[in-house]
Amino acid sequence: MKLHHCVGARSFRPLWALEALELPYTLAMLPFPPRARAKEYFALNPLGTIPLLEDGATRMTESAAICEYLAARHGAGTLGVRPDEAEYGRYLNALHFGEATLTFPQTLVLRYGRFEPPERRAPGIVEDYTRWFLSRLKGFGEVLGGRSYICAGRFTAADISVGYALMLAEFAGLGDQLPDFAKAYWEGLKAEPSYARALAAERRAAEEQGVSPVPSPLGG
Repeated sequence: MKLHHCVGARSFRPLWALEALELPYTLAMLPFPPRARAKEYFALNPLGTIPLLEDGATRMTESAAICEYLAARHGAGTLGVRPDEAEYGRYLNALHFGEATLTFPQTLVLRYGRFEPPERRAPGIVEDYTRWFLSRLKGFGEVLGGRSYICAGRFTAADISVGYALMLAEFAGLGDQLPDFAKAYWEGLKAEPSYARALAAERRAAEEQGVSPVPSPLGG
């Protein structure tokens, strides 16, 4: 398998999943944003976004879906939750909640608070979507209910999905605003050995391929 990745971007989710499953893979690093700085990448992914996972004839570009795919196709029941398990629905919901609900508002916070040129920055958008993110995260706390992991009593791809959203919050400068439950949950996820391995693989590949190790978390 081959994963196309920008440092700190959404593609960190499938990178973390690959390390959690201890699968063999190649990590291809791209400068951020690849749409502007790696035009040849459009030949592989017409969207120009990352991630892109290549697994034989399979091509996938959605980070949460790639995690679900890896867990189902290559995980042998270790990183996913089977349909016959009681918390399968909880697993799927959290897996997609991490991207659709928790990551989306932060991309707007980053774009209009940091990455746009000064004349295009929009403090109102930053404030509104910061509140959006924190409100949805508070609701997630009630769902988590003090658990160390979201579902099935074990670390799953759902934790990777939500965990990346908390990783992104730290980069976006929202770390101090995270509620206590989220800080504790995130610290537990960072203690997973696969998280450290994913960070190390990212840095090693960036250095070897001449890509800046500075995070670029908006994605492609």
